[in-house]
Amino acid sequence: MQMNPFNTVTMIRRFTLSLPILLAGFAAYPAVGQVSNSQAPKLVVFVTVDAMRPDYLTRYARQLTGGLGRLYNGGAVFTNGFQDHAITETAPGHSVILSGRYPVHTGISANTAGVNDTTVSLIDASGLGASPFRFRGTTLADWLIAKDPRTRVLSVSRKDRAAILPIGRSKQPVFWYAPNGIFTTSTYYGSSLPEWVRVFNARKLPASYAGKAWELLLADSAYSEPDSVPIESNGVNFRFPHLESSSPDTAARLLLEFPWMDELTLDFAMAGVNALNLGTGPQTDLLSISLSTTDAVGHRYGPDSREVHDQILRLDRALGVFLDSLYRIRNPGDVVIALTADHGLTPFPEVHAHDPNTGAIRVNPRPLLQRLSNSLAAAGVTGYGLNFIAGVYTGNGFSFDGGVLELDRTALSKARINRDSLVREVRAAFLKVPGVARADRISELAERDTVNDRIARRWLHMFADEDKAALVVTLAPYNYWLSGYIAQHGSPNDIDAHVPIIFYGTSVKPGRYDEFAGVVDMAPTLAAIVHVTPQEKLDGHVLQNAIR
Repeated sequence: MQMNPFNTVTMIRRFTLSLPILLAGFAAYPAVGQVSNSQAPKLVVFVTVDAMRPDYLTRYARQLTGGLGRLYNGGAVFTNGFQDHAITETAPGHSVILSGRYPVHTGISANTAGVNDTTVSLIDASGLGASPFRFRGTTLADWLIAKDPRTRVLSVSRKDRAAILPIGRSKQPVFWYAPNGIFTTSTYYGSSLPEWVRVFNARKLPASYAGKAWELLLADSAYSEPDSVPIESNGVNFRFPHLESSSPDTAARLLLEFPWMDELTLDFAMAGVNALNLGTGPQTDLLSISLSTTDAVGHRYGPDSREVHDQILRLDRALGVFLDSLYRIRNPGDVVIALTADHGLTPFPEVHAHDPNTGAIRVNPRPLLQRLSNSLAAAGVTGYGLNFIAGVYTGNGFSFDGGVLELDRTALSKARINRDSLVREVRAAFLKVPGVARADRISELAERDTVNDRIARRWLHMFADEDKAALVVTLAPYNYWLSGYIAQHGSPNDIDAHVPIIFYGTSVKPGRYDEFAGVVDMAPTLAAIVHVTPQEKLDGHVLQNAIR
């Protein structure tokens, strides 16, 4: 894959805000309309599709007749776009999209270090409280509000971290889906749900899907993927149709695994647009929508499944309905849209369809980690032995999560264990494990050529020092850590880092651009389009080709 990335250690290019907005709409999509005045757009709509691989757009291009097709065919499409950091998970990815900064600067290093917060509680729902208390710095929402305090912001998603992190610490309206079938928020944002949210929840739309069957949107002949791959769905219910539970409560809880979850999220977002009068000006408002179903379906059935194919088609139609509805109540010329993903998805090692993953294996770190835990215990490091919970290994004096080894400095010091010697030994052991490509220390990666060594660059965009990451272990492309039988992402390899980057609107110059583009570049580009100044130094720069 050809890339021309900028060096991590190079000074970030400063951008100017004297960028003209042309008044002509797109010939191919006249619905984009005319800019109503010489001011900035009145509404930014940022859509993040969880686990959206960019090749889904090319695979199914001829069948995309809705929102995805509109954006892909009429927008500025950066074909060489990346989440250019190592731990390609939902929380780090969403911390980047509207901040213009890498996780090393947003403070969000993994899902496990995301938004869960025991000091706050959910409103009208049970479960873990959530807030942006770990997030550092500012986002486009803050920059807009600093320019004009009348700015209104709304962020919605099925996932708490995907709703919270795009707008950072700003206490603007943020809502996510709870298992009891409502959209909720936490006491970080307020003490009760607004009236419009209560009215939406009272419709009990999730319960209406009880007993509904997910069937193919198009004729069977429109899908080239086989519907008989037992590795999908862990060998259970891997053929169409897929039936929702007949129990309304259970249907609401399991809705996340069906395409209707995206439809519900978009319906909720539109209710918020109307209730908050987003995009009516004169200021620029911000709507962030994160759609999570592609991730849930991809994990369960894999990126090469008929289910993912149908999910993308249904997402395309649902997004088309949303955009049509938005353009009926707002001047299309006053709206700028951006679309990306928080990460990609690696195919099952057993499935060989679109990716060169022949020879891919599942890598089991447990024997090595068991030996490490035993040796540390023998040396006097106390603990409870090796455990594996929710994808994270914990042992005596260490944890191992997604390739990151974290050591308990205090415990090692008490046992008089030399940390550097231990890291050298563990590194040598990992390099002998089949399927492991490299094992690095952050302190050594800083000396690498980060222009050409993209793995080193991505780890440095994750961690500034070895306080959290004593050792970072990277698998060879397409390999999996052995941790269950769902399709995986999370690695610094291109298959997980490659994402779509699209801008659409009257201020945007449509076309295909093959320059290297990072998701960190999206916030500064939008800032230039809407004429606001970031409040801090950014890692990204303006994608000038995207702007008329």
